[in-house]
Amino acid sequence: MVMEHKLLQHFLVLSETLHFGRASERCFISPPTLSRQIKQLEEEVGSELFYRDNRRVKLTATGQAFVSYAKSTLASWQQFKVESLQENRPLTGTLHLFCSVTATYSFVYDLFLAFRQRFPMVELHLTTGDPAQSISQVNDEKADIAVAVKPSPLADNLCFQHLGSSPLLLIAPNTPCPLKERLDAGIEVEQLEFIVPEQGVLKTKLASWSERRGFKPTVYTHVAGHEALVSMVSLGFGLAIVPRIVLEQSPLQNRVDIMEVDDLDAIDIGLVVQKRRRQETIVQAFWSCADAVFSEPS
Repeated sequence: MVMEHKLLQHFLVLSETLHFGRASERCFISPPTLSRQIKQLEEEVGSELFYRDNRRVKLTATGQAFVSYAKSTLASWQQFKVESLQENRPLTGTLHLFCSVTATYSFVYDLFLAFRQRFPMVELHLTTGDPAQSISQVNDEKADIAVAVKPSPLADNLCFQHLGSSPLLLIAPNTPCPLKERLDAGIEVEQLEFIVPEQGVLKTKLASWSERRGFKPTVYTHVAGHEALVSMVSLGFGLAIVPRIVLEQSPLQNRVDIMEVDDLDAIDIGLVVQKRRRQETIVQAFWSCADAVFSEPS
């Protein structure tokens, strides 16, 4: 039974990546082993699940139908495991969460506290980093779940659970520096330098905002991580767009000013997990705990 489910999981990874090398890395097995497993499945099904040659891997019509079967089977199995848990058999295992430093204060602390109280035998592993990497951490299975800014559109292979939202702010330095002197002299925002994220939703939001205003931002430098945006602005290197939630948690918030603009979007923040892993026992327990914590009135 366990081996059968493992085969289905490996099949789904290959159906997403369509690449034996990348799929085998995510499954922690060798490409020849994965190839043998897929052949075993094809023999049981009685039909090819993938077209494959030296250049590409592609799902057959049977393979596309088998994706639905595999997802449904694994979801039913995980649901059964959750429902069969006995009160005298506590949930055990590990859960790896990825998030930004800001999210550890804003969302993760309360969530970990509630989860720890309900499931004390589960090991919680936390990795912090650039929030722009959250979704790739989940897709590459370096993390089971991540706290992420919701992209638009959300990829079909992901589930998103809303935790909160935050308006975006345009910030500028308030300590003496050449940039502040230019601002005080009435130089327009469009003519000033910007600190820009290397990747992610904030970079996209800045591009959309500047396009609506009819200018292309002059980039002073790119940085990784939302917290670094506040630091660079406070030092006078440029302006930046940051979420209010990041500014409120920053020790440098008193060294920057919020500029008055009324056409910036807000961001949606929440948990992200691969759809095929959504019903895994520990993932489902964490998801349900988040739903309870963040649906409570504040």
